Amino acid sequence: MRTRSLRRLAAYLWAAPCSLLGLLLALPLLLCGARASRQRGALEIALWPDDKVRRLPFAAITFGHVIIGQNRLLLARLRAHEQVHVRQYQRWGVLFLVAYPAASLWLWLRGKRPYRDNPFEVEARRQGDGQRD
Repeated sequence: MRTRSLRRLAAYLWAAPCSLLGLLLALPLLLCGARASRQRGALEIALWPDDKVRRLPFAAITFGHVIIGQNRLLLARLRAHEQVHVRQYQRWGVLFLVAYPAASLWLWLRGKRPYRDNPFEVEARRQGDGQRD
């Protein structure tokens, strides 16, 4: 039990700089009316009421243990996918902030799809969404 708790603490600490970035991004959103809730060890921020969807380049985005989504319904639908990204931050720590865009750039330079073919997204779709490419 103690080893498991230490591992969990280490994972949170390793991802903490990225979570801090997420909190810094979330703070002005919360001051403007966004709603926060804790789900599966992550802080989820819903930007708008559930009937609102905006044209943003993302439905949800994860920074460490902070997940920012357009609304609560989308966050619930994407929760398993975004939780895979939380675990990726726990594995990679602050390196994830470089590894993810670097993987996308490498794919784009090779003529592939920078989002769809990104190995981090492939893992999130397979583990979180149950999709096979």
